[in-house]
Amino acid sequence: MARVPTSKDVARIAGVSQSTVSYVMSGKRPISEKTRRLVEDAIAQLTYQPNAGARALAGRRTNVVAAVVPFRTPLSAHGLMAFVEEIALAARARDHDLLIVTADEGPGALQRVSGRALCDAVVVMEVRTDDERAEVARSLGRPTLFIGVPRDAEGLHCIDFDFEGAARLLVAELAAAGNREVAVLGWAPELEELGINYVPRFRAAAEAAAAEHGVALRWCAVPSGHGAVEECVAQVLGAPGAPPGLLASTGAQAVLSALLRRDLVPGRDVDLVALCTDAEAEALPVPLTAVSPQPRDVSRQAMEWLFALLEDPEGPGELRLVPAELTRRRSVRAAG
Repeated sequence: MARVPTSKDVARIAGVSQSTVSYVMSGKRPISEKTRRLVEDAIAQLTYQPNAGARALAGRRTNVVAAVVPFRTPLSAHGLMAFVEEIALAARARDHDLLIVTADEGPGALQRVSGRALCDAVVVMEVRTDDERAEVARSLGRPTLFIGVPRDAEGLHCIDFDFEGAARLLVAELAAAGNREVAVLGWAPELEELGINYVPRFRAAAEAAAAEHGVALRWCAVPSGHGAVEECVAQVLGAPGAPPGLLASTGAQAVLSALLRRDLVPGRDVDLVALCTDAEAEALPVPLTAVSPQPRDVSRQAMEWLFALLEDPEGPGELRLVPAELTRRRSVRAAG
């Protein structure tokens, strides 16, 4: 039985993006005559027919996007706000409102917003490795996009920052500076226990990169609470011999402050790299060599994809990763 062509096939033949195909078909944005002709010719060549169910869904739209974002702790809520703000701005730019579901309800949250027809599409965040919402999402009947990667991602639309690539870049930077040991000041143990997907992804990639570069790797999960960073920094610096290269996967400012209180200046006495936004890295007393997790870029790309799915929800499941890039500043010594 021949495969039914989709808008993705149309986009490939026409040499345009899938969202451009959607705009040509919906008339919601001005498109040049040349581009329109390319898309129309591709449609004719493939004898493409838009999904009737999708057209019917479009006629019943609420102009609301739901974001299922469990705020489990004040710290996690703070870290998620850049994502949520960008999602809200992208929704507003397309004349949609944003419904934020913050309770940690698991699959119930998806079933509630979908079953009551409260929204046209759903963004799922704070994704766990074993996430019960994955199975529900496959049966919702409306576009659903995960910012994060569950273990069972078959048939799902998932986008995330490339945490594995970030770990490889940061470990390689410390190894290149001559460090024979890397100490990772990692996420809180409770985050690991929850199974938030990016933590094991980052950790596994960091361990593999350390093995590849012939350096030892020590993982120090930083508990929540006052003084925890100070204690972890004291622990990793307490061993005899040269201090290890430090990798702050969270709490970069607190790690830097703990070092400066010991009169240890990154880039002079010790090497420090971080997973933090460029704005944070550049605002610190010692600008940090860092990889930004690009929360706003991830959210912008997620919303562009989600609105393309609203126009044509037929596309197969796919994982998209926003690439990691390292920016060198002053917190790592030059290799001897």
